[in-house]
Amino acid sequence: MQESLTILAAQTNTFKTMNLPRHPTWKSKWFQIIFRHDTKKGRLFDELLLVFILLSVSIVFVDSMPTIHAKYQTPLYIAEWLFTLLFTAEYIVRILVSPNKKRYIFSFYGIIDFASVIPTYLSLIFIGSQYLIIIRILRLFRVFRILKLVRFTSASLYLIHSLKHSREKIMVFFGSVLILVTIIGTFMYLIEGPEHGFKSIPFSIYWAIVTVTTVGYGDISPSTPLGQIVASLLMLTGYAIIAVPTGIISSEMAKSHSKNKSDFVQECPKCGNDEITKDDFYCSHCGYSLKSYE
Repeated sequence: MQESLTILAAQTNTFKTMNLPRHPTWKSKWFQIIFRHDTKKGRLFDELLLVFILLSVSIVFVDSMPTIHAKYQTPLYIAEWLFTLLFTAEYIVRILVSPNKKRYIFSFYGIIDFASVIPTYLSLIFIGSQYLIIIRILRLFRVFRILKLVRFTSASLYLIHSLKHSREKIMVFFGSVLILVTIIGTFMYLIEGPEHGFKSIPFSIYWAIVTVTTVGYGDISPSTPLGQIVASLLMLTGYAIIAVPTGIISSEMAKSHSKNKSDFVQECPKCGNDEITKDDFYCSHCGYSLKSYE
């Protein structure tokens, strides 16, 4: 009993030395609302934020239509500034309540939040820059955490990992394609010549790129039999070229998936988190007890 009282007294002194506030401050309250999504108020804040983002982006779309812009220019302009002031206030509050302000400002979401409010202010100096507000749509990435879609981000992580590990192969591949279109473009300049539309080697290389990617704008085409044969071979080569980077990335994704598959058990039955390791007792995303897996 004496030992238990001694431990309790030691813990009490520890908490006193930590100098913790007895009551949460306004900053901590707003931090929970703005940066957390696992509370009722935090989720409501994020849902309202998404609605405002969609409305502000819709205004940009509508304002770009000449007939609507001419008829509702003033209301759209006022609405655009109201949303900008709202997002500016939100950005400032995020900085004020953030425990690590520098970390938030230079984070991915911090940069996006800043970039989403700047275009309207720049429009006062540079006419037309307000249409860059479309950057604001990037803030919709928050929908992944709001709608509990984090479990789907593992697929994007596999893709990023695969792109990273296959970048050398892809660079070699695109370098080879660049050499190919340069040679074919030069040949076509010699075969067709300016009289058939191939005015220069760079322009002929442009035609080769358009052809090998099977885009085919039709602004220039070969007229001589030899040129048409070369164009046909380049078109057939284009189909094979398109499949190469896809195969490289798919191969790396398969390797990455098979390497990490053994480290995970299954999805969390509550939130669907599929990054549960064999040693986890609780879900790292929602805190659900995983003792039933044992």
